[in-house]
Amino acid sequence: MLTGQQYLESLNDGRTTYLHGRRVDDLLAEPAFAVPAQAIAQGYDNCYSNADDAVNPYIFAPRSIEEMRSRTDVLTGMDMAISVTYQSLMTLLTASPKLAGLDPVYRERIQAYVDDAIARDIRIAECITDAKGDRSLPPGKQRDPDSYVRVVERRTDGVVIRGAKLHITAAALCHEHLVMPTKAMKPGEEDYAIVCAVPANAPGVRTINTTFHPADDDNRHFPVSRLASMPDAMVVYDDVFVPYDRVFLDGEVSMAAVFAHSLGLWERLGGLTFMVRQADELVGFAQLIAEANGLGGVSHIREKIDEMSIHATLLRAGLEAAIANARSTDEGFYYPDELFTNAAKYQGAAQFGVMVRHLHDIGGGAILTAPTIGDLENAETRGYVEKYMTASGDVSAEDRIRLFHAIRDSTADAYGGWHLVTNLQSGGGLYAQRIVTRKHFDMERAKGYAREAAGLDDE
Repeated sequence: MLTGQQYLESLNDGRTTYLHGRRVDDLLAEPAFAVPAQAIAQGYDNCYSNADDAVNPYIFAPRSIEEMRSRTDVLTGMDMAISVTYQSLMTLLTASPKLAGLDPVYRERIQAYVDDAIARDIRIAECITDAKGDRSLPPGKQRDPDSYVRVVERRTDGVVIRGAKLHITAAALCHEHLVMPTKAMKPGEEDYAIVCAVPANAPGVRTINTTFHPADDDNRHFPVSRLASMPDAMVVYDDVFVPYDRVFLDGEVSMAAVFAHSLGLWERLGGLTFMVRQADELVGFAQLIAEANGLGGVSHIREKIDEMSIHATLLRAGLEAAIANARSTDEGFYYPDELFTNAAKYQGAAQFGVMVRHLHDIGGGAILTAPTIGDLENAETRGYVEKYMTASGDVSAEDRIRLFHAIRDSTADAYGGWHLVTNLQSGGGLYAQRIVTRKHFDMERAKGYAREAAGLDDE
């Protein structure tokens, strides 16, 4: 296992990384990378053991419902890099049995890679969404054939890939990338049916990053995002060589969607797990700011908080149902129920905006305009800020200001906007979750109840 310091040192491996129009050679000298890197390092230290045979217990495939529940709870409180690593490895293990009709070498490579990744204690980014070009056209008919990642050369010892993957969380801070097709492929699109693992520092790999990390000199105005930032990247593969032992699918179009489907399941479970915690947090914010504003007993405020509480409870019930109804593979590890995972993730994403609207309605305009902590420390303004930012006598002006800052940072600033979009898009958009829900919903049972109620089966 790696220590946090060993992880930080491993980032100095010659990877090519960009941020805001400039190349970053020393990631730890850049706050937007250093802060999340330190969080990942802390995650390493939290798991570290110096035993010779020690491995990180949180990236093993769960062997029971209890293990899945426990792992889900733990990963929610850890860094994003270990979460995407867990989802990447689970994607490979979930997809592997479905490749049984292909050359057995793919399944052998997958198992060898998973074992090696666990042994080396590396972090792996999920690289699935292509640039896609003209969305009305399939991969093979794009004006630019590189709009989807593809194989441009097959050699005796491996393949060369070209293209880009977008919206890749933690790509600049992980050791490797798991590259897979973003959708089903058809005959004639064999070059786009490629699944492989690529080191982050491989020649030709470039990450072009964006971040919601606060740029303000006094980042106390951003109490949540200053500690929870994580870069997202466009990952460019500019003629990158991949040896065959790291290739898990190459040209079998009938299986191209298997990996995307498997990743979607684990991403949605991860997203749902976070949404459950986030929904409770929104309820907590709503109750605290209502009390701080002196409105805790007002009926329409209480009704909004009640609705938020019901939403949070239903999400938690959906997560529990997804885990309690988990299924087992032939190899004996468990994956979440697809119906409950997708239906609950859909509900969380579809209703997130409504819950935030309730919170903003309860909190008021000071969510955006509350003075900063610096204004409280300024002798010239402190008296005014304390005088006019005090509402309820039970809550100090400073505590009320800190609540406003946390609500703004979480829901109405760069980090809040990131959540608004990622809650919708992570694991595929709402349409993808509707498709999977439709596939697994017991429509015959529903029709049977309706026929019985209508008397359609009576003689």
